[in-house]
Amino acid sequence: MNRSREKNFLSIQEARKNKFKIDWDTFEPVKPNFIGTKTIEVELSELVPFIDWTPFFQSWELYGKFPAILTDEIVGEQATHLFEDAQKMLTQIVSEKWFTAKGILGIFPANTINDDDVEVVASNEVEKFLTLRQQSQKTVGAPNIALADFIAPKEIGKQDYIGCFCVSTGFGVDEKASEFEKQLDDYNSILVKALGDRLAEAFAEYLHLKVRKEIWGYASDEVLSNDELIKEQYKGIRPAPGYPACPDHLEKPTIWKLLNVEQEIGVKLTESMAMWPASSVSGYYFANPGSKYFGLGKIKKDQLEDYAKRRNISIELAEKWLSPNLAD
Repeated sequence: MNRSREKNFLSIQEARKNKFKIDWDTFEPVKPNFIGTKTIEVELSELVPFIDWTPFFQSWELYGKFPAILTDEIVGEQATHLFEDAQKMLTQIVSEKWFTAKGILGIFPANTINDDDVEVVASNEVEKFLTLRQQSQKTVGAPNIALADFIAPKEIGKQDYIGCFCVSTGFGVDEKASEFEKQLDDYNSILVKALGDRLAEAFAEYLHLKVRKEIWGYASDEVLSNDELIKEQYKGIRPAPGYPACPDHLEKPTIWKLLNVEQEIGVKLTESMAMWPASSVSGYYFANPGSKYFGLGKIKKDQLEDYAKRRNISIELAEKWLSPNLAD
């Protein structure tokens, strides 16, 4: 039984040999219009058009795509009432400035080293992002992907770049939620938090658009509707630590260090690597047109040991952080 299960995975060396291939001979990374870090504050009204409403309903355990959910036979009526209440509160949030939207981003020279690590140069300091590689056996021709595959390898001598960011609309959310709680109004307390989260995601969408079209400028001629943005039909990706392509929350402190997040915009990391305020989003920017979202899936002990060594932590600590992704 164990032997057949073993066959469903490649060793980390084999997986690296089967990496996602980009033709670096013909591809020229786009030099960003801006290199360094930049803080950004926006009016909440600018973020409203970027809201993806589908996850808002999911947070109330109402399932279906927006706007179709509003006319759904089973949950349509409930969803419509909820949406109307959300619109009323959102109008108040914007006009009375209940929350503050603060963000910071950085774009840096970067190259992949040792297959799975991305070396980042910031103000003459060198940092590293560690990426994890899919190890499950693929169908013939399908690669075992790591995020590092989307950045040019150092040995080919081509300068590539990576971005990272943190945005928050959470300043003011907890205060409003506790005001409602004091009035024993749980409904509006949950509603205000849910809208804080939607605005934070909208901020991430808004800023990514600015990065693609202006700040980095690798897709300066992009014209996409909000629906197309929600469907991620843009060039490049913005994966986030803790999500399927990079479930490793221990990457967040590197982002915090590169961007000086806490000092610049006040977003903190808790011991469990959650962000405070909760209505915050952080992640990376990859510009390569071949880059795509994927799920890491399960990894084997050989990659765990290799990762612990690269991260310079004990195997026990690595196991703690990566346990959901460890194969039997």
